[in-house]
Amino acid sequence: MSDAPADAFVVLSTAPSEEEAAAIARALVDERLAACVQLVPKIRSFYRWEGEVHDDPEHLLVIKTTAARRDALIARIGELHSYDVPEAVALPIATGSQAYLAWLSEVTT
Repeated sequence: MSDAPADAFVVLSTAPSEEEAAAIARALVDERLAACVQLVPKIRSFYRWEGEVHDDPEHLLVIKTTAARRDALIARIGELHSYDVPEAVALPIATGSQAYLAWLSEVTT
């Protein structure tokens, strides 16, 4: 493990269908904006939208990227997504396996 802060992020997003989530994931990896995207199927999201509380099935994307690619990745999610306001929340990776973080950096350049 590394004690130094990593130049890496986990970005969370959701999609309404497995097909859309997979298309977004593949595009992000193909375009080297993400090193890896994991899809968590069949989550349930509660949220307020346009004055109403919604309860919808969604699919969670857990996306790994670097600080250098983060903003482009978030913009690309907006371009690929069917939602008017897609979720794109970036969480810094404080520490992790040096080998994994090196791989993450290598495959996103």
